Amino acid sequence: MTSSSAATVAEVADAAAAVVAEVERAVIGKRAALELVLAGWLADGHVLIEDLPGLAKTLLARSFATVTGVDVSRVQFTPDLMPADVTGSSIWDPSQKDFVFRAGPIFTHLLLGDEINRAPPKTQAALLEAMAERQVTIDGTTHPLPRPFLVIATQNPVEFEGTYPLPEAQMDRFLLRVRLGYPDTDGEIEVLRRRIERKHDDAELRQVVDRDTFLRLQAALEEVHVAAPILDYVVALVEATRVDPQLQTGASPRGSLALVKLARAAAALAGRDFVTPSDVQKVAVPALAHRLILRPELWVRGLSGDDVVAGIVATVPTPAAEDHALRAT
Repeated sequence: MTSSSAATVAEVADAAAAVVAEVERAVIGKRAALELVLAGWLADGHVLIEDLPGLAKTLLARSFATVTGVDVSRVQFTPDLMPADVTGSSIWDPSQKDFVFRAGPIFTHLLLGDEINRAPPKTQAALLEAMAERQVTIDGTTHPLPRPFLVIATQNPVEFEGTYPLPEAQMDRFLLRVRLGYPDTDGEIEVLRRRIERKHDDAELRQVVDRDTFLRLQAALEEVHVAAPILDYVVALVEATRVDPQLQTGASPRGSLALVKLARAAAALAGRDFVTPSDVQKVAVPALAHRLILRPELWVRGLSGDDVVAGIVATVPTPAAEDHALRAT
């Protein structure tokens, strides 16, 4: 792909496969999760990784940054972290006799926020404008963030002491939520084998695409066709969350948009320029589950938002292929 050419869906599929294959050299046995994270980034969204420590969350973010040739910053969220520690602040410069803006770590292409639920609400809220508007405002001056811009935030789902749960408005800013989980036996053995073979901790990854190419890959998703019956199907799934008796609150229209964005990315990764119902079903749980508020009794029964969305996908009628043309004419 030349630097001036527009990316096609076929080129998106080829580049995505190469990126995932290279990242998989470091993050072993998690291809489905890697594809979801890449789909979220191609769809210009932010990713929440909810999982236990030691499951390669930081390694995943750094590996994607290396392979795509973008800048990466890491912020360890702690109870004493201030908003200015993330966004930056104006400081007095004696040589200029004026205040000068010093950019914080958020001025990067990929920001890894480790244990985001350990920061106080004021600091969490400082991310809202950046995630939604791709800009930060300091002392009345707006500073645009570089593109592409992705926040990968992590949180431990079982340790709650000293944490500040993310409010619904903050959770809704994440395009999808991913869980990595423990590797299977073969995958963990492969992790150990590769570490022994390379004789050092870090896997050496090569750059597959550059920043400009990645921006063109993102733009190519706008050419993926979404037929009217697919839009009807997406809205039916989201509306089902709003009337489900197991839920206090269903997904908002932002959830519908997230579902369409991720379905387009899933289609492009599969090399198709049109969305099918299976694309929507594949991304429904990551796109919607974290946006729901369950009734308290469901926690006692051990059910989760993932279970509710999976049940909705299983019960809402799927558009029949013979009833519509999915492919763009």
